[in-house]
Amino acid sequence: MNIILLGPPGSGKGTQAKRLEQRRGMRQLATGDMLRAATASGSELGLRVKAIMDSGQLVPDDVIIAMIAQRIGEPDCRNGFTLDGFPRTVPQAQALDDMLARRELGLDHVILIEVDEAALIDRLSGRFSCAKCGASYHERHHRPRIEGVCDICGSREFVHRPDDRPEAVTARFEVYRRQTAPILPYYRERGILRVVDGMMAIDEVAREIDRILG
Repeated sequence: MNIILLGPPGSGKGTQAKRLEQRRGMRQLATGDMLRAATASGSELGLRVKAIMDSGQLVPDDVIIAMIAQRIGEPDCRNGFTLDGFPRTVPQAQALDDMLARRELGLDHVILIEVDEAALIDRLSGRFSCAKCGASYHERHHRPRIEGVCDICGSREFVHRPDDRPEAVTARFEVYRRQTAPILPYYRERGILRVVDGMMAIDEVAREIDRILG
């Protein structure tokens, strides 16, 4: 099964993608991770990506699509994939569809995780993560079971993302509204857009996504 998870920054896309990877074997594909892996690989595509990024330019859509095409052809994507936060624009969505069609693949669902902006700012401003394994926590809503110790790996080192400051979150939300929200009608017209209330507890969101996927 192949799906896209959409939603504003901090809506929980990454968390839910990781859960789908663990439960269903659907590989999480986040463009940031793929870009880092490509540049480290030394492949022809990776060298091209590295040159673009080293020059301070944005990686163009056709390169991103080529990177995704290469990635989904790898054995660990045989059970499907979850695109985490991509595409962000209608041209990207169209290019993704064209690439998948050439490989006789398609999207089963596009799931929008909806959140309230004010509540999201509260959620993100208290967020922190384990510096070693990346496990996510929150100052008020999800602290480690043992204070100061990561539940997953036992590390005692934690970090706060600078872009989780309230003013930074507001700016990121505005970029999402301007760039990404216009692609929702594109998928709605195709009949594959599903909406999940992202303000529910993480486990409840996961159960709703499972219900959609069947």
